[in-house]
Amino acid sequence: MAFLLNQFLPADLGLPARSGLVLANVVLRYLLFAGGAYLFFYVWKRRQWLARRIQPRFPTSAQIRQEIRYSLLTAGIFAAIFLLVFAARKAGLTRIYSDLHAYGWGYLALSIGLLVLLHDTYFYWTHRLMHHPRLFRYVHRVHHLSHNPSPWAAYAFHPLEAIIEAGILPLAVLVLPVHPLALLVFGLYTLTFNVIGHLGYELLPPRLHGHWLGRWQNTGTHHNLHHQLTKGNYGLYFNFWDTWMGTNHKLNEERYQQATGAARQTTAA
Repeated sequence: MAFLLNQFLPADLGLPARSGLVLANVVLRYLLFAGGAYLFFYVWKRRQWLARRIQPRFPTSAQIRQEIRYSLLTAGIFAAIFLLVFAARKAGLTRIYSDLHAYGWGYLALSIGLLVLLHDTYFYWTHRLMHHPRLFRYVHRVHHLSHNPSPWAAYAFHPLEAIIEAGILPLAVLVLPVHPLALLVFGLYTLTFNVIGHLGYELLPPRLHGHWLGRWQNTGTHHNLHHQLTKGNYGLYFNFWDTWMGTNHKLNEERYQQATGAARQTTAA
């Protein structure tokens, strides 16, 4: 969305004003998605959704403040990288195109899917690398300060990790022809899934999770368990890489059933 905003800003707009507008867009998007999820699940519908809590206890106020502080720092880094990509595009260094008819609507949809799959692979391997003992405390430890994450943790990264997380954008626009609209949809999908992964509630219904296709979709429990136990469950959207590399945690299914009440339903039946 921040990148798409750049498309409509006046070409002669100064860098400070442009930077401020892009930063405001990134911050507003974070506040809207993370804040909206927090208000719905932690305030408004707190009692109604207690049965879907992955961890019974709730994050402390101190933890939430910490998540917001690091997330706002991350928003600044993301905005800077969006501006760099926009500058690279103006210099003709990317494969971003403006004319939808150049590749057609079919390719637009395909490119969104390709972005998601590329990001899923990128995330798994960079995430797993950040868990290397020599890197973890310098890069990834900040994110794991949230052992019981809230939706505010969606952007709670150390600055080095924030740069790595945003690295998918310059990589993608260098190797794939992409339209700004595809980047917009991809960005919204990424943020939505990131908030769900840190929500603290399990939203995936057992019927979908039990389907042969649905089982390749990562659950909220999957990433929450990663925050609790640190090791394993390195994937983002899908369970392909964790399955292929044998890094799924053995407690995934048990914890998922606890969070959805599937175990109680089976016993009652």
